[in-house]
Amino acid sequence: MLPAVPKPVVRRISGRYIAGEDLDDAVRVVRRLNAEGKMATIDILGEEIASPDEARAIAAGYIASFEAIEREGLASNVNVKPTALGLKLGYELCRENLEAVIAHAAQRSNFVRIDMEDSSTTDDTLRLYRELRAAGHEKVGVVLQARLKRTVEDVRALAELRPNVRLCKGIYLERPEIAFRDFEAVRANFDQALAELWEAGSYVGVATHDELLIEHAQVSAEKRGLGREDYEFQMLLGVRPALGDSLVREGYRLRIYTPFGRHWYAYSLRRLQENPRIAGYIAADTFNRLVPGRNGSS
Repeated sequence: MLPAVPKPVVRRISGRYIAGEDLDDAVRVVRRLNAEGKMATIDILGEEIASPDEARAIAAGYIASFEAIEREGLASNVNVKPTALGLKLGYELCRENLEAVIAHAAQRSNFVRIDMEDSSTTDDTLRLYRELRAAGHEKVGVVLQARLKRTVEDVRALAELRPNVRLCKGIYLERPEIAFRDFEAVRANFDQALAELWEAGSYVGVATHDELLIEHAQVSAEKRGLGREDYEFQMLLGVRPALGDSLVREGYRLRIYTPFGRHWYAYSLRRLQENPRIAGYIAADTFNRLVPGRNGSS
């Protein structure tokens, strides 16, 4: 139903998940998060780009983001989606843009995480990460999704690099041949991937709002003798903030994914599709707009 809902309705309901349309909005939100004891990672939304110039503009936006992070003294790095840097338009275009962003980050002793999108981009994303590491770039990480059946093998293939990994469940709807559909199977794959990442000596961003997986990670880290500085938890802006506050109070490192930008629609749909309660609000709002006399209107 969601793609048929008017964009203004989606934008209003999804506002909790997005810092705003401009870099100033992201800076304001990150400053607030930092004051709450949370780190951030800034993402410029751009999956809907259609030209090389748009991809280069996104890269320039990341360079401006690093300048703002340094100027404002913010505890934040950045998260880049390869498609926003032009992956669907050409691998070399994407790599060129990504290298420009990483070079700028390195000059400021900051960090770039390459996001993982749907399965059509997985091989190219991991190829980008490997090539960048081979070229000597150390302040770069990648994302792996527990929903994909291949993920544990990807962990093993990357182990020699001791990769810095954000491990999440993954939200993209994939074919059952390549992805787990069962909730408990995704959890089990998450736990196994995390165990093997830590066995390889990786720094991991444990990215989940699932309290059971958070507890599993805490217990596993303690058994392995990992300190609170040896890993971090990660959550999405606007999702279960009370749980994030609890982690901070307990002394855990927490980083909040903070997206901004004018290309907000695709990201908003994914956030809403994972939350039936909010989808229900949208349905009611749309119905009220279509039926005269609802909510006291005429």
